[in-house]
Amino acid sequence: MAEDTAKSNADEHIPTNLRLLRLLEEVAKAGTPVTPSNVNDTLGLPKPTLHRLFHTAEQEGFLQRDLDGRSYSPGRRLRHLAVDTLSSERVRTVRIAVLRSIVDAVGETCNIAIADRDGMYYLDRIESAWPLRIAMPVGTIVPFHCTASGKLYLSSLRPDYLDRYLRNAPLEAHTGNTVTDPAALKTSMAQIRAKGYSVDDEEYMEGMCAIAVPIKSDQGRLLCTLSIHAPTQRQSVHDLMHHLDRLIDGAAELASVVSEA
Repeated sequence: MAEDTAKSNADEHIPTNLRLLRLLEEVAKAGTPVTPSNVNDTLGLPKPTLHRLFHTAEQEGFLQRDLDGRSYSPGRRLRHLAVDTLSSERVRTVRIAVLRSIVDAVGETCNIAIADRDGMYYLDRIESAWPLRIAMPVGTIVPFHCTASGKLYLSSLRPDYLDRYLRNAPLEAHTGNTVTDPAALKTSMAQIRAKGYSVDDEEYMEGMCAIAVPIKSDQGRLLCTLSIHAPTQRQSVHDLMHHLDRLIDGAAELASVVSEA
């Protein structure tokens, strides 16, 4: 009876036109797939209303059902909404200034990437001034398993989700250095988690190396990644490591920009 009263009160305090937004907010905040009952512990909506909202959000592409058929996670439209929000002009102006300061200090191309369904999506990028550079413009999607930003993202997954990914994903060998063995990749993810950064030593593209650090939310969750990459004719992974502290400082500054947006 007390629980029903609490849910009734919660229902009364969420205006009808805000219920779907609150539901999407709770799903995004969870960080892992959630069931309607998980979300309703916070929202306290009547079950028919809740299931109708989930159905609408799924039909419109804002949510997608997980493999178990019961839980939900952000769909393509909600992920694109997040990208568009991060790309808003006011936030992007400051973000580009931070990226440019890193490029000026390091002398190599700097990227911000965010996880999409099929790989890491380049959200922002400032090119180095060198004539010799690697062309991967904003909007490029690169694989998870063999890039510095992608491996950093995989290392942030819950162990059971990482296992599912490694068991089912097409782990294509792009170069002779690409690691495609699931057990070896799982070990690498544990090492990345412990170190707090990731490298790509010609694993995605011959003649290119990279290093990436996380940009985290106030709750410590990975939002996106900050990376620098360079042709190996000019820099090795060991050389890029000398810029790790500058990259970490830049990631902290970018995290504060996102949190204040």
